[in-house]
Amino acid sequence: MLSPLFLVVAFLIKLTSPGGAVFFVQDRIGLRKRKIRVIKFRTMAPGAEQSLTALERYNEVSGPVFRIKNDPRVTCLGRFLRKTSIDELPQLFNVPKGDMSLVGPRPLPRRDYAGFSQDRHRRRFSVKPGITRLWQISGRGSPSLPFEKWMQMDLDYIDHWSWWLDFKILAQTIPAVINGRGAY
Repeated sequence: MLSPLFLVVAFLIKLTSPGGAVFFVQDRIGLRKRKIRVIKFRTMAPGAEQSLTALERYNEVSGPVFRIKNDPRVTCLGRFLRKTSIDELPQLFNVPKGDMSLVGPRPLPRRDYAGFSQDRHRRRFSVKPGITRLWQISGRGSPSLPFEKWMQMDLDYIDHWSWWLDFKILAQTIPAVINGRGAY
């Protein structure tokens, strides 16, 4: 059903940012700290991962994660794909594969996981990671939502999980994405 959109996005990525792949594939930490390969549409210039170290001093998020609002590595098309969350759609392939679910804590890159200093934070790996989560609908990438707060939201999700909670998060994700609230 989404294949026409995927084709258009792939064409636009190649047209506006030649020299790089259409998809960004990254090893992340999933259920029981198992390595999973997460696929997204590429939103950054080719070689962006290698320039991360040079940008770390501009990090706007507390804790072991990295986010900057006007990341110079993001392409013009990439900004649109992120604002609309279209870049996340290829992760739907991770769901039937069993690596991810629709709702759950986001899978973190190994670099971010390595910075965890508290065992309670690692409890988030006791459930499958998801494409959307409480943090997505509450802060959606906002640096004003501190690391500790979104970690607590992930743990609250785990502690209070129900089908109804997943349904509510999925239903609230749609307006959050349409409004582009907090998207980088």
